[in-house]
Amino acid sequence: MAVDAEHRNLVMAIEIVRVPVLTDNYAWLIHDPGSDETVAVDPGEAAPVQATAAQRGWTIGQVWTTHWHPDHTGGNVALQAAGARITGPAAEADRIPTLDETVGEGDVVRIGTEVAHVLHVPGHTAGHIAFHLPDIGAIFTGDTLFAMGCGRLFEGTPAEMFANMQRYARLPDDTQVYCGHEYTQANGRFALAIEPDNAALAARMTDVDAMRERGEPTIPTTIGLERATNPFLRALTPEELGDLRRRKDEFRG
Repeated sequence: MAVDAEHRNLVMAIEIVRVPVLTDNYAWLIHDPGSDETVAVDPGEAAPVQATAAQRGWTIGQVWTTHWHPDHTGGNVALQAAGARITGPAAEADRIPTLDETVGEGDVVRIGTEVAHVLHVPGHTAGHIAFHLPDIGAIFTGDTLFAMGCGRLFEGTPAEMFANMQRYARLPDDTQVYCGHEYTQANGRFALAIEPDNAALAARMTDVDAMRERGEPTIPTTIGLERATNPFLRALTPEELGDLRRRKDEFRG
């Protein structure tokens, strides 16, 4: 169901590589062969990210940070010392001391000729951002949109996260979603408790369970798949999303 994260866009030749870090985090490497530029997204620790890049002969010149949490920024100091330029949310600059450049809603960042649009998607943290590369159909959502889930509301409101979900849902179905954690199986169990008669969800969970049994990752996902199986993306009101989030926080299934 999930697309191989080391997929190559046949037109733009951008490569995106998954790097497991810490316990259940994913950092991401974006490489543009045309410019030979490489970006690390949310490197929770530096060593695995640097090793993965070195194996491919890549040099990390940029880091894109979605939010301030240490499991997404822990590698910034080492990568900066090695020559990478750190970009992250202006609204959280006081909590990410490594930032060389701050960005917010409507700004853009680049890798080679590819443009990533910055979206302000608060709720998990107040200044959380996402990076959307529409020309290659990819979005890096950090801890906002997960496979079959959404991030906890540590610093925001259900209304803010609902607005984020609505925004994500408007993206094309084939948009690849690169999030920050391998939470799919746990999220899917909750989703099935909420929507037990959702045939698409049941089929997806059969696949997810088999993938995890084999030790395979389930990320990236797609917007189309999330529309069909993610109760948070399918919520109709902020109140419904808030109720779902409270129930998920208490779920032990």
